[in-house]
Amino acid sequence: HTKDAPIPRGTYSQAIKCGNTVYLAGQIPLHPTTQQLIGNDVKSQIIQVFENISAVAKASGGSLNDIVKLNIYLLDFTEFN
Repeated sequence: HTKDAPIPRGTYSQAIKCGNTVYLAGQIPLHPTTQQLIGNDVKSQIIQVFENISAVAKASGGSLNDIVKLNIYLLDFTEFN
């Protein structure tokens, strides 16, 4: 758990460590301090999501460079270009 990422909404943890593997929960573009959604544009939201993922990875002893698999879900495919 880290205060540098949003408080999980729902009944899950920010991450679970099993041996040398850390499984991170899904992230949405919430600001960790205000717990509010960031921006109305996809770019600022994606940046916030990766900042949140990075904070949780760092708290578990890793970084974005250690990611083995990452799923990204878009609600609007017009943003995919």
